[in-house]
Amino acid sequence: MSRTVVLATAISLALAACSGKESTAPVTTNTPPQAGQPADASTNPFMAVSPLPFQAPAFDKIKDSDYLPAFAEGMRQHLAEIKKITDNPQPATFDNTLLPMEKSGAMLDRVSRVFFSVVQADTNPERQKIQGEVVPQLAAHSDAIYLDAKLFERVKAVYDARQGAGLEPEQLRVVEETYKGFVKAGAQLSDPDKETLKQYNAEEATLSNDFHNKLVAATAAGAVVIDDKAQLAGLSDGDIAAAEDAAKGRKLDGKWVLSLQNTTQQPALGSLQDRDVRAKVLQASETRTEHGDTNDTRAIIQRLAQLRAAKAKLLGFPNYAAYNLTDQMAQTPEHALKLLTDTVPAATAKARGELAEIQKVIDAQKGGFKASASDWDFYAEQVRKAKYDLDESQIKPYFELDNVLQNGVFYAANQLYGLTFKERKDLPVYHPDVRVFEVTDANGQPLALFYADFFKRDSKSGGAWMDVFVEQDGLTGTKPVVYNVSNFTKPAAGQPALLSWDDVTTMFHEFGHALHGMFSNTKYPSVAGTGVPRDFVEFPSQFNEHWASDPKVFANYAKHYQTKAAMPQELVDKIAKAKTFNQGYMTTEYLSAALLDLAWHTQGADAPLQDVDKFEADALKRYKVDLAQVPPRYRSSYFDHIWGGGYSAGYYAYFWAEMIDHDAFEWFKENGGLTRENGQVFRDKILSIGNTRDLATAYRDFRGKDPSVEPLLKNRGLK
Repeated sequence: MSRTVVLATAISLALAACSGKESTAPVTTNTPPQAGQPADASTNPFMAVSPLPFQAPAFDKIKDSDYLPAFAEGMRQHLAEIKKITDNPQPATFDNTLLPMEKSGAMLDRVSRVFFSVVQADTNPERQKIQGEVVPQLAAHSDAIYLDAKLFERVKAVYDARQGAGLEPEQLRVVEETYKGFVKAGAQLSDPDKETLKQYNAEEATLSNDFHNKLVAATAAGAVVIDDKAQLAGLSDGDIAAAEDAAKGRKLDGKWVLSLQNTTQQPALGSLQDRDVRAKVLQASETRTEHGDTNDTRAIIQRLAQLRAAKAKLLGFPNYAAYNLTDQMAQTPEHALKLLTDTVPAATAKARGELAEIQKVIDAQKGGFKASASDWDFYAEQVRKAKYDLDESQIKPYFELDNVLQNGVFYAANQLYGLTFKERKDLPVYHPDVRVFEVTDANGQPLALFYADFFKRDSKSGGAWMDVFVEQDGLTGTKPVVYNVSNFTKPAAGQPALLSWDDVTTMFHEFGHALHGMFSNTKYPSVAGTGVPRDFVEFPSQFNEHWASDPKVFANYAKHYQTKAAMPQELVDKIAKAKTFNQGYMTTEYLSAALLDLAWHTQGADAPLQDVDKFEADALKRYKVDLAQVPPRYRSSYFDHIWGGGYSAGYYAYFWAEMIDHDAFEWFKENGGLTRENGQVFRDKILSIGNTRDLATAYRDFRGKDPSVEPLLKNRGLK
């Protein structure tokens, strides 16, 4: 049921927004209309399908004052469409129940996708206010549909008769997934329990939104202000200029600002020579939401954990993870935990070995101290330089952003899938940094629009992500409008945007998600694109990272931004040799976060209220990942994936999907690597099918067997 499914996604997206001072989209300072006020058909751009190519959003016409009326009208229309289905006196069939459900909610879909994309990527106080109003309304709207007894009765009737109804395979999948979605949402509960569930859902939506907004504000406020340029010793001239620009943006002339990213570790820690400044930056990162002020998130975490456990119990599950993983590939928290905990011994052993090498460097320099978490990146860079004669400053000049995009990311897509890209400067965007490309398929036909928003700003959420403004829809012939958002450091005016190797792989990663959305080729929107289990959705993106280091692709984009000379083979070889460098650290910090997530969400409803700091420390110790020098990639208090986003009990998904992606890449290596033929097979069997069939079966059809964890362990240097 596409539009209701979209609602659940939209609510998650709503909770990944960002706050800041700068917004270039049209803004009104007037009080927004009340939610019940209908949209004006003559002026509200969401009332009709956008007239722009691919139905791209008319950002030049959209005002903040348009959103609440459009949400109100969209919900009204959606409920009216659902009522028409439930009032149908004819026996329920796919054509009179599931099909109109697939078509319902078009206006709500339009406004939801645009609003939640903008509130993530370019928010402002007005948009945050709208978000705070609309999130609980959407939760209630979703409940009004999923908990509608008459609608579920019709869905169940179609489900019960599905095997003898002559349905096509995709229709059968729609019926089964829709039915499971209703059951998971509580459709089988008694009326009193449904009312309790509605209360839980409304409170959870509000708290998740509050968590995110507090985190965004805390992350902006937690930026480290530097008064003396000498304290920035070790940073490149470009990074220092960017820090100066960031300070000017905050009206702090004569100072420098090191903004925080969403993760625990911060990019500057690898370069800053001043140990006290490094410690200050890491402390700012780790405690950003733990100052006992209005941005402290710990009370929200306590209540969210309670709410989710209570919701799971109400729905008949021992804990929230057991409830939430029923429709994932892992199926149970035990399966997810086993993959993670089986990897812990090798990861932590490798991390301890890396720590010993770091300590040797410190001792050789007569540092006179034991390495701490804030020292790791700085001395790890020195170990890498000594061990592999390689440091980040050597390789960044070869990774200029536009060159990586055009001659790396786009080039790989051309070689594998025959795609071509043409920049469109005639289409409106929500921020001047955003670029738009029309994507043409190998057969010369238009395939999609692709929006790219690369640079960090205060009005943007941390991290990187992909989603769609317009979903592929086989019922209407609508083509996808896809976007990628990242948080690369914006260079000072006139300077090139030079990327780290991690930034390069992030570009390939997010574009893997984009390809998954662009190639969607389904009839029914509820099973289109990236609407797949969390532990599968990261597979195409992580798989696409492999092409960043493919020799043919790498040689096409790794060129010096000034001389245009290809990266010397000696340097290329050094990068390859250093591939598994620091993987003990990186794997352990990830495992710590993933295990924290599962620890929070495997609590039963009867568990006592948990002190957040103590719970976290106890969980890390219990899972044997409590290395002081390797803090979790996200600590509980700023873990937006699980409290403000859609990855609650699902952060393990990255590792599960990585197991699949490395296994899939083995197939490519066995069959000739980067070829159009191989790309077509992968497109046809994985990227284009959405959720139209069982994905474990689909993977076996592609690979010829179930995925093995061995390639993952080998790639990370853990085996």
